[in-house]
Amino acid sequence: MYWDIKKVKPLPDYTIYVETMAGRKGIFDVKPYLDFGVFRELRDINYFNQVSITCGSVTWPHKQDISPETLLAEMQAVDKPL
Repeated sequence: MYWDIKKVKPLPDYTIYVETMAGRKGIFDVKPYLDFGVFRELRDINYFNQVSITCGSVTWPHKQDISPETLLAEMQAVDKPL
């Protein structure tokens, strides 16, 4: 789908760079999620940096995920790929 994530890269300060299949690029701030439920585990920066893509969504090894819809709604757009 056009909103599926095709690239994700961990950045400093608990942010991630994402690109969609449709070519949208942006920075998503994960910090607001770090105090809630399963996302608390992401406070460990080594674990946070294990971010990947599964079925078009941003995920971590213990099944934390952020849907493409959330990423698109909340990310700050950038012009150039990182």
